[in-house]
Amino acid sequence: MKLARMPDGEPEIFHTLQGEGRGIGLPSVFIRASLCNLHCRWCDTDYTWNWVGTPFAHDRDAEPGYAKYRREEQIVDLPVGAVADRAAGYGCPNFVFTGGEPLLHESDWVALMVNLRGRFVESCHFEVETNGTQLPGAEFLAAIDQINVSPKLGNSGVEEKLRLRPTVLRSLLETGKADLKFVVATEADLAEVDRLATELGVDPGRVFLMPRATSVAELDRAGGWVAAACVIRGFRYSDRLHLRLFGAKRGV
Repeated sequence: MKLARMPDGEPEIFHTLQGEGRGIGLPSVFIRASLCNLHCRWCDTDYTWNWVGTPFAHDRDAEPGYAKYRREEQIVDLPVGAVADRAAGYGCPNFVFTGGEPLLHESDWVALMVNLRGRFVESCHFEVETNGTQLPGAEFLAAIDQINVSPKLGNSGVEEKLRLRPTVLRSLLETGKADLKFVVATEADLAEVDRLATELGVDPGRVFLMPRATSVAELDRAGGWVAAACVIRGFRYSDRLHLRLFGAKRGV
């Protein structure tokens, strides 16, 4: 499996609280895959895709000291069994597969879920965090418990034909396991969410709005109007609990 590499060289597998969406506050083991098929300009895991030699722009480009990453320095390649050893070692049966775009590694996750289920007496719970452009197969969909879909809006800087796949989104919603989570910063973002939610015919209780923020101050400034928008529409509000507790850093 191609996993993101922590600054200390270890794979990005860590035990923390789920910070977003339906499972917020749930103690979970996160496993972060490297690689992504999108290139969102505000992405906070740009070390999974913003490689030297690529043409993609990022909001941090003007920041002193920021530079694109060397792919070979940001990926740890491990067998599924080794990933399972590390993840199971925390003794927590709740697992979140994230990225990058984790569904680029679908067969590895299927094998990992089988492995982990064989190690726990109590039932495991598996979540995946995906951008909603990749439709997994029947085996993955049967094994996964929760699909946290975060379709990207125009604020991502990615062209629409790459970032929005309505057919895929409808298929994921039809499983009954999927929520849609949108990162919003402006009224224009909210209007885009409204259009997409109407087009998909999604149950409002399956839609989460989350303020775009990289600090607690930004989160607090945006929280009020985003929460008000949720109340009006019947959407659910998602905070960024990990940001509040630990700040904007890896491995939390």
